[in-house]
Amino acid sequence: MELRVSVCLPPLLLLLLCGTGGTDAGKVLVWYTEGSHWINMKPVLETLTDRGHRVTVLIPSTSMYMNSSEPSRFSYLPFDTDASLEEVERFLEDFLRFSMYEMDYMSYLQIYVRFMELIQEDMKFSLKYLDGVVKSEAVMKKLREEEYDVLLADPIYPGSDLVADLLGVPLVISLRFSMAHNWERRCGQLPAPPSFVPAAMSKLTDRMDFSERLWNLLFYALQDAVVDHVAWKVVDQYYSEVKGTPTSACELLGKADIWLMRTYWDFDFPRPYLPNFKFVGGIHCRPAKPLPEDMEKFVQSSGDAGVVVFTLGSMINNVTEEKANMIASALAQIPQKVLWRYRGEKPKTLGANTRIYDWIPQNDLLGHPKTRAFITHGGTNGIYEAIYHGVPMVGIPMCADQPDNMIHMKAKGAALMVELNFITAEDLRDAINAVINDKSYKENAMRLSRIHHDRPLPPLDEAVFWIEYVIRNKGAKHLRVQAHELTWYQYHSLDVLGFLLAVVLLFTFASVKTCAFCFRRCCGRRGKAKRKAE
Repeated sequence: MELRVSVCLPPLLLLLLCGTGGTDAGKVLVWYTEGSHWINMKPVLETLTDRGHRVTVLIPSTSMYMNSSEPSRFSYLPFDTDASLEEVERFLEDFLRFSMYEMDYMSYLQIYVRFMELIQEDMKFSLKYLDGVVKSEAVMKKLREEEYDVLLADPIYPGSDLVADLLGVPLVISLRFSMAHNWERRCGQLPAPPSFVPAAMSKLTDRMDFSERLWNLLFYALQDAVVDHVAWKVVDQYYSEVKGTPTSACELLGKADIWLMRTYWDFDFPRPYLPNFKFVGGIHCRPAKPLPEDMEKFVQSSGDAGVVVFTLGSMINNVTEEKANMIASALAQIPQKVLWRYRGEKPKTLGANTRIYDWIPQNDLLGHPKTRAFITHGGTNGIYEAIYHGVPMVGIPMCADQPDNMIHMKAKGAALMVELNFITAEDLRDAINAVINDKSYKENAMRLSRIHHDRPLPPLDEAVFWIEYVIRNKGAKHLRVQAHELTWYQYHSLDVLGFLLAVVLLFTFASVKTCAFCFRRCCGRRGKAKRKAE
């Protein structure tokens, strides 16, 4: 009996130690964000809270998705902003109208001009939000008094790097991507060779011919110029005014200790990365839960044909009447039952096989055994849920990164893509039938799902681990590469190449001069000897 206890005691102690967690409770400050970015952030915050950390989320007085009155496991720190909800919603409507209906009929110059206008307007809103934090003595006083251990931020809104610097706390970035990877590439020093790393939103894959590599290189340069002129220039000036000294926002962002990149090799193309960049795509994914009773009954009524899940995301409540009727007509022609999240007026062409819902449990439907395909706008969160459950997709991308996302899925053989402004009912019907009836799409979706699940840690656990790592070690500066301290010409070894070129030129010049001298001496002596002989 004594022997049995002594043998069992170490494993019991190990389990006890594992249950108590591997880090002391810390204070985590969270930067405000919006939309799908907030949806992705919440599981991390809830897990941190469950592990004993004290999590405080900055929340603006004007927000479309963040709601401090909702019950949550973490606390909120509200701040005021001059931007009204009506202004923000109007800007979002303008952006969606431009992206969904206007861009396809514009020239490149018109797109560029309108895009610049929208970015400038967005920057005005962003800095109004930031005013409510850094220019509020009450808010900054509270933040300093709390003595946070880490600041966690999705940098879609600027200022997290500035506040982390003012508070003297480590910064952890949670990021899907930036325009042409500008933030992670130029500020974080993440290598991005344009020969095989397609710029974000370029609609390219990692397999590029000469013309595509040329376009990719030019796209990087063009996007960098836009970001420099419209974003960094404005933010640099703002940061410099707040700090009272010339400040580079890109350099502050580059001081982030850890970058949690919300992508992975099931979704993205292979590329070089650095020790402080961690790829944690699929943070929000989880096993499917049972459906509501009435929805489960409808799904089961589909028989062997199964169901198709259709949603254009939380930001798109409806489309034009013409588009809605076209889509409904296509859905009516497939044998599957369809669950469509749609809040507009009921289309006249809606078939008996299609049901409209104000809201659907997307993840739970995608994980249902009767789901055959997912019609999506191409948002990263929805794509990752489809990858998680191994469901092939039909993409109808609307804006921002969505076309690029669907290009990735198409290249990996798990999706087809159609364009909203040029699609017909027959096109959509044929695309749905193809991804369901052609077994290769399901096989490729399942292959991506296996890649997603076959990793040392689930993405949520990995993200939490690295946040706690920063808390335990009071930062992670030892993971930042020395490239941050180099100038652009030192980074590319142009000074070394210049030196070597100078040495080669000097050696060549000396060799030529020496040979010429020797030639003259030799020829001169022969000439003199010849003249003497004559």
